[in-house]
Amino acid sequence: MTSIHNGPDDFVDDALDGLTRAHPRQVRRVDGGVVRATPVPPGQVAVVLGGGSGHYPAFAGLVGPGLATGAVCGQVFTSPSAAQAYHVAHACDRGAGVLFLYGNYAGDVLHFGLAQERLRGEGHDVRTLLVTDDIASAPTGQEHQRRGVAGDFVVVKLAGAAAEGGAGLDEVERVARCANERTRTLGIALSGCTLPGADAPLFTVPTATMSVGLGIHGEPGVSDEPLPAARTLAERLITDLVAESRPEWGSRAVVLVNGLGTVSHEELFILFAGVARALSDRGVEVVDAEVGELVTSLDMGGLSVTVCWVDDELERLWRAPANSAAYTRVPGPEPVDTEVPDVGTYDRGIPAVADDRSAAARAAGPRAVAALDTAVQALAREERRLGDLDAVAGDGDHGTGMLRGARGALAAAQGAVDSGAGLSGALIAAGRAWADVGGGTSGALWGAGLERAARHLHDADDLDTAAIAGAARSALDAITGLGGANPGDKTIVDAFEPLVRALEAAATAGTGLGAAWHLAASAALAGAKGTAALVPVRGRARPLAERSRGHADPGATSFALLAGALAEQSPTAEPSGAQP
Repeated sequence: MTSIHNGPDDFVDDALDGLTRAHPRQVRRVDGGVVRATPVPPGQVAVVLGGGSGHYPAFAGLVGPGLATGAVCGQVFTSPSAAQAYHVAHACDRGAGVLFLYGNYAGDVLHFGLAQERLRGEGHDVRTLLVTDDIASAPTGQEHQRRGVAGDFVVVKLAGAAAEGGAGLDEVERVARCANERTRTLGIALSGCTLPGADAPLFTVPTATMSVGLGIHGEPGVSDEPLPAARTLAERLITDLVAESRPEWGSRAVVLVNGLGTVSHEELFILFAGVARALSDRGVEVVDAEVGELVTSLDMGGLSVTVCWVDDELERLWRAPANSAAYTRVPGPEPVDTEVPDVGTYDRGIPAVADDRSAAARAAGPRAVAALDTAVQALAREERRLGDLDAVAGDGDHGTGMLRGARGALAAAQGAVDSGAGLSGALIAAGRAWADVGGGTSGALWGAGLERAARHLHDADDLDTAAIAGAARSALDAITGLGGANPGDKTIVDAFEPLVRALEAAATAGTGLGAAWHLAASAALAGAKGTAALVPVRGRARPLAERSRGHADPGATSFALLAGALAEQSPTAEPSGAQP
């Protein structure tokens, strides 16, 4: 929803007012748009781009040295008038002529064309380049009918660099045409955008679906397809883009992964990783890339991938300096090694540990693996419920984080056992992996607890109730020492501390381990349920303490869930059927 405005009719003027106030060293207002605030040398070609607003950084954010000399800014998704284009171009011309650069849209063609005629009638040398990079908007062989989308950025960067370098109008136009010819874009929409003052988006996309071939003026795609995993999406987009390449273009390319408004940068980076691999698999070298929001569509959920095949000249111009309100390129040293290994090749560096002292511990490594497998299954069943509980006063990621950490712990423990580790070796590997992979507060606490328990069991003569109670006490001490929580603070401790006390009492009474664990799991469940009456005094939930009253603590709940799952697996315990 585009919500921050003073009224739809004032949206563009107010935005440009704010932009020029925020970046007075880069841009200044003129009738019809903005121009460079820094002096333009006499005899330098003016590159003027533009179109409807709502696409920032395009178009006003791309005005500055090495980019555009000025930008014509129409109303949201509406072509600017001929008068606007005339005024901006007139303000930019330093005697060497003007190159109009804009997307291939009917309204833009008409109004910029009228402005060009007027300017030529007054003696200005004015040329036009229509950007036509969107492969979804017309088939091969009809490239001249395609619309311009994120390729606008590529063309203005290369043409602007040529102009900044002192090239004449013929050369700047040639570079722009070459850049446009070699540039191809394909995008997807996940949700429509909402115009200022409107109460609904221009279109909707079903859940788990992508609309392929979107436009940047709020147009939906030309076909709807299931939304795949990122690497499959990258393959889908690159397959179509590479099919458009020509042998004479070579095998080097600049790549843009462009967000349309509400896709996070992390998601864009994930997609770029797949794009880079897909291009490499096809023999295309990515010489440089931009990942971020470059040509947006208000608050649209969507993205696009642009590939521009470059030769030596275009690569040099691409790397040339640029400075605008939204984009800066400063030449830097080349990296020593540009080869990036796959994530799967990284070694997490979990060291080996000494053999367990007792034969029972040395033989119990598979029991640790089985327990972690049980934990993973339980968390997978309850992931959404734990997330919903965490969302009451937190960020809703507890279920996801716990499951991710448990899966990492299981894999690490299995690897340790396969390498000959016993119980403590498996648990130390699991604890370090849980902290590493799970992250967050829960990852740190579970990692510390498992590693401390492992070191206690390393010296145990037997894996009886007393040994497990001692390990649990050691783990609890590690958690309270690390996090500083006490019983009653509404944390994992409120479920863990009753479990430890129950195990210690069972050990004193001589209760067998299976029955003892069943009693301890029941105590943990009662403790977790009791946290609903508490308010948090620590952690991210503390600022929303009252909101959490009446809801059990997620950390205590997940702990009791796992304790109960392990109790259910005990051959001497009766199924409780209870859920925390």
